[in-house]
Amino acid sequence: MQENEPLSNKEKINIFLPLVLALALAGGTWLGFEMANNKNKSYVVVSDQGKYPAKSGKVEEILRFIDARYLEDESSSKLEDAAIEAVLKELDPHSSYISLDNIERVNESLNGNFEGIGIEFYILEDTIYVVGVIENGPSDKAGLLKGDKIIMIDDSLVAGKGIYNTNVINHLKGKAGSSVALKIKRAGMPNLKDVTITRGEIPMYSVLASCMLNDNTGLIKINRFSGTTYDEFMKALNDLVENKGMKHLILDLRHNPGGYLEAATKILDQLFTSRKLLVYTEGRSYRRKEYNSTGKALFDINKVAVLIDESSASASEIIAGAIQDNDRGLVIGRRSFGKGLVQEQYKLTDGSALRLTVARYFTPSGRYIQKPYDGSEGLYGDDLRNRYESGELYSRDSIHISDSTVYRTINGRIVHGGGGIVPDIFIPLDTSRINAYFQSTSLLGRDYIYKFLDNKRSLLLEQYPTFEDFEQNYTITDQFFHQLVQYTETKELERNNTLLNRYKDDLKIEIKANLADQLYGEKAYYKTLFSVDEMVQRAIAEINRTGKDANPSAMIEKESSDSQNN
Repeated sequence: MQENEPLSNKEKINIFLPLVLALALAGGTWLGFEMANNKNKSYVVVSDQGKYPAKSGKVEEILRFIDARYLEDESSSKLEDAAIEAVLKELDPHSSYISLDNIERVNESLNGNFEGIGIEFYILEDTIYVVGVIENGPSDKAGLLKGDKIIMIDDSLVAGKGIYNTNVINHLKGKAGSSVALKIKRAGMPNLKDVTITRGEIPMYSVLASCMLNDNTGLIKINRFSGTTYDEFMKALNDLVENKGMKHLILDLRHNPGGYLEAATKILDQLFTSRKLLVYTEGRSYRRKEYNSTGKALFDINKVAVLIDESSASASEIIAGAIQDNDRGLVIGRRSFGKGLVQEQYKLTDGSALRLTVARYFTPSGRYIQKPYDGSEGLYGDDLRNRYESGELYSRDSIHISDSTVYRTINGRIVHGGGGIVPDIFIPLDTSRINAYFQSTSLLGRDYIYKFLDNKRSLLLEQYPTFEDFEQNYTITDQFFHQLVQYTETKELERNNTLLNRYKDDLKIEIKANLADQLYGEKAYYKTLFSVDEMVQRAIAEINRTGKDANPSAMIEKESSDSQNN
């Protein structure tokens, strides 16, 4: 995106600066323009010009004086952005300004699509590896495959040139309908292959995995709530129920930062067979608004378990809170992030946007789960580190509840607000995942796998034509593991035999999952990890503990009894 040519001082003096800041402070007469290309209506639109009184415009006046008289030629847009961000810091941690440079990226994530060629790449030793090709996307239709190495993009040589991710993205992204010519190196082919790709609209999937874990229990993993999430969820749910016989559902919302409120409530609607309050919002300028289930779920889902962790926020917490307060199922994991504030996004006249907190949301029992903030960005941002240092991520007894108010679920269980959703069943953090040696070995192991598959991909796919064959029959041998560790040593990672022995089994699963990803896709990666995932395995055990045909509330009541006895 090109920037406009800067105006001269004379031109600037004769033209009023845009009223961005003054109007942001006033609430704005133009605030509330619809989000660009946003088909999801979960943001409220405000455009009543008579609603907001005019302000004095002192900030705008100061900016005009700076522009006209300051000794240096400062960028007016830079000063405006800085002033806006300073104002918003006085409000709350989630009101924010989205600059013109970032608005496209932010809207892509929320809308669930972008324009490009539809690949995931990885740069290893100055070589661009294609490590993912979006199904039915432009690259898939043009014949690009996982494992291909991109040597040239249009007329530019990119192999061995010290190229960076941003350079590659800038080369590959573009408007739908435009073309890009690649020269690729493919294993088993002596010459470079020419591939011309016509760019198109690329979906950004938010349902990362959907699979059966046993004969009656399925899992759907969602990484954010975008404009396409509900449709993706329904497609996955239909497949699991109609084609695979799923009766019980595990909804994995770990590491899910949230997104559209409407996507969360529509998903919840499919999990309730009667009319229930799911969440309500309320703010200074907004009356209480309730979101209820319709009781018209399309599928008969018996038991439900929701997985959360310290990075599950916003819409993820709305789902967990509704399931917990209505005693619809179990919430398993660790205390969620604690974001109970609702933002609306307003498009500004120059294309940038204001994301302003306008309301609080409350779970059905009346809980407000926003964690405390006092205007200190450091304190709020350090919360997750404080949880780690206090031991909360390893022990339920260390969880700090900032709101001592007692709330009760439909069945009378005690729950608390103030700082996130506390799970019904606590699962401590896996220490191996935060060990520096484990992480370094895992990352370098992924590099080794890309190189290993250069010559082995076709052979492995011939031996294991389906993921099911691979899952059941492929084993990471000690010899393979030893060769991988030797590779990490060539990358200056000093061998630690004590830690290698401690984490050997975990690393082997990680290696197998990465191989599955490259051979069969991202869903195979997660399915491999689910087989040893403590949260997932505990959810399966809880769902099956009371018998496959038992009422879902039975496991809630049993867990509540266990908690009182502990």
